[in-house]
Formats: sequence, C-alpha cells, structure tokens
Amino acid sequence: MSLIACSNGTQANNTADNDAAAEDNASKTLVVYFSATGTTRAVAERLAAAAGADLHEIVPEQPYTSADLDWHDENSRSSVEMKDLTSRPAIKDAKVANLGQYDTVYIGFPIWWYTAPTIINTFVEANDFGKATVIPFATSGGSTIDKSCADLKASYPAIQWGNGHLLNNVSDEELKALVAK
Repeated sequence: MSLIACSNGTQANNTADNDAAAEDNASKTLVVYFSATGTTRAVAERLAAAAGADLHEIVPEQPYTSADLDWHDENSRSSVEMKDLTSRPAIKDAKVANLGQYDTVYIGFPIWWYTAPTIINTFVEANDFGKATVIPFATSGGSTIDKSCADLKASYPAIQWGNGHLLNNVSDEELKALVAK
C-alpha cells in the first residue's frame, strides 16, 4: 500500500528537518595529530579525507627545530622530554572545542623512543573524550606502535581505546578500509 500526500511546501521543510536530524545522529570523526617533520601530518590529512573527518593539529607552543629532534644528542629537547615521563610540553589550543560531538577520535604521532611523544600526554590530559573511541595511529622509521598503545592505555585507563595502527606507506584504499571497520 502506498501513501501519497499532497504538499503545500511542508514536505520540503520536513525533509530538511529529517536531514538535519540524521546529520546530528551521524557518527562524527576527528583526526588529531602531532607532526614534528610533516610525515605524520601527511598521513593524518589523508586519513581525515578517507574518514570524512574533521582535522586538528597539536601545535607545540615552542616549535621543534632539527636540533631539538636530534635523538643522537642526549641533551636535545626531544631526548630530555622523553627521558622525563612527567614532561608535558606546552601546546597551543590544547582543548578541542565540542570534543563531545565526536564518536571516534584518531590520535596520530611519530614514534619517539618506542612510544608516543610526551606532547601527546599534554593533549590527552587537556581533553575529556567522553564516550568516544580513541584510536592511536603512528608513523615510524622502525618501531611498532605496540608500546605506544600499551603506554597510553596504562596511563589513561578511563579512555575507551581502539586498536592502534602503524600507518607507514599506507595507500588511500587501505585508509578507506581502516575507517570502514
């Protein structure tokens, strides 16, 4: 049986209202990333495009220089930060506005000393992820993401963590498959 209704223009308004309601109920995704050299940024931008997600960069108050990133120098900024588990480098715009609207939050970073840089802790501690699933992703020249995920889960057990992903040399098709899960 079909129901046919005559319209005086209210159908268009109802359709717009239904579309807005559906959009409000649609799953929203955010990709957050820290990138010292641009490698993680490139992956984060592609991941956000694949997921139809919003994008937020974690920007250090004091940008990292090449000398800061010299892991061979035990006195470099990154080496000093990574030796001190209480280090929380200052970041600009630490809090994400309306974070509660997101169902899924990807957090990306380069692997430093087999784990997430301490600036990720600064960001995580500044935000309330509510009921969102937080999924770490990383880039690395040789490490896995396993220790990073274990460290984050141990440090922030109240967060609902999803499985982490190392996204080196990943294709757009692989990113689309990842966000479709």
